[in-house]
Amino acid sequence: MSANSSAGHHRRLRQVALAALSAALGGCAAGPDYVRPSAPPTAHYAYGGDAAQTASAHGTAQRFTPGAPTAPDWWHLFNCARLDALVTEALARNPGLEAAQASLRQSQDSLRSGYGIFYPQLEGDAAARRQRFSALEFGQSFPSSIFNLFTLSASVNYALDLFGGQRRLIEALGAQVELQRASEQATYLTLASNIVNTVIARAAYREQIDATQQLIELQGEQVRLAAVQAQAGTVPYSNVLSLQSQLASYQAAMPQLEQKLAQSDDLLATLAGYTPAQWQAPPISLAELTLPPDLPVSLPSELVRQRPDILIAEATAHAASANIGVATAALLPSVSLSGNYGANGLTPGNLFAAGGRTWSLGADATAPLFQGGTLWFRRKAATDNYRQAAALYRQTVLSAFGQVADTLQALDHDAATLQAQDAALAAAGQALRLVQANYAAGVAAYLDVLNADAQYHQAKINELQALAARYQDTVALYVALGGGWWNRQHG
Repeated sequence: MSANSSAGHHRRLRQVALAALSAALGGCAAGPDYVRPSAPPTAHYAYGGDAAQTASAHGTAQRFTPGAPTAPDWWHLFNCARLDALVTEALARNPGLEAAQASLRQSQDSLRSGYGIFYPQLEGDAAARRQRFSALEFGQSFPSSIFNLFTLSASVNYALDLFGGQRRLIEALGAQVELQRASEQATYLTLASNIVNTVIARAAYREQIDATQQLIELQGEQVRLAAVQAQAGTVPYSNVLSLQSQLASYQAAMPQLEQKLAQSDDLLATLAGYTPAQWQAPPISLAELTLPPDLPVSLPSELVRQRPDILIAEATAHAASANIGVATAALLPSVSLSGNYGANGLTPGNLFAAGGRTWSLGADATAPLFQGGTLWFRRKAATDNYRQAAALYRQTVLSAFGQVADTLQALDHDAATLQAQDAALAAAGQALRLVQANYAAGVAAYLDVLNADAQYHQAKINELQALAARYQDTVALYVALGGGWWNRQHG
């Protein structure tokens, strides 16, 4: 190490020591005082402002209300008693949520344990010994003796937290409690949203399976009619091959849908705390769910105090800030007070005789003189860790704001898509009715009816997918806003 770098190193050490000494004399703890980051200076999420409502589809236009409270049990807004019962059962039985709650209690107990360092540490000791004494150990020639020795003693130690290292340690433990509390809230929200999303997907899979099965039956009938016509020479055989190819694609879609349905059944069982062989959720159709027409939109200034992932990132940064103070205090002297009182006796009866009493009082001060740079670089590492945590916090906030913006836009696009799919389904239904009327009048072939019916069922499948997406993006908005846990906690 060069002379200049060595001098700079010692100068930094003196600066740290002087700053910490000033903090101690002023009654403050070493290291930076944590300041909660402020929210981004914006009043909305999307560029140019947020929409007031979505397009109307299925007779519902969802309205966005800035600043409206988020319901803590938001799944009740879908007005489905069986869904409510399913979520309630899962919240009571899910092992992941139980583990998160246990982690929160563990961090709270660790914090309570840490507070003990601010109190004097009192210890007692009782001993009974039989021993042989030899005066030769002290250069004397007295004969050896055998005797009993009974001892009672008590000692007290108290560490003076002059530079606030212990206070910063407790601060870090408190931040860990906040982190675990936010983690429990995140687990709760994730569990509830996974259940509702799976119920929606499961209902859509069931209805798509039914519609696809009808398509397969219609397409099979078309293949049979085309084969008859090909044999009669009225249509080319390529028509049969084309219809067979379409039939095969419908048939190939069935196993995939059935697998997704089975996976959703298994997922619901595990989320509810059962093995798939033990339990199956009750079937819930999309028709049993009501789309919430009024949706809250938290103000940006409130979002950073509500979303569990942001609170986890903030608690991590807070703990990292406190650890700088812990590392700073380790560079400085530590002082402790101690006292001891004891009584000795050759028999239990004379334990408290005046000649056997002992006591001591003392103060100890220790200071790190040379550690090879260990403590200094440990503090630098703590500072770097805080800078990383602060940057990750900002990244988490940006991602959260982007997620809310994406979800608000997705809901508007979902409504527009569903509106178009409704129009396509209505047109396909009208076309089917016209073809059926023409067939009844003898001016249309039965194959035309089958084709129109197949188009109608395909439009129905597309409409089901758009409807499920609208429901799931509604769930995504409640998740993006944080799930309303703060209202559950204070309500």
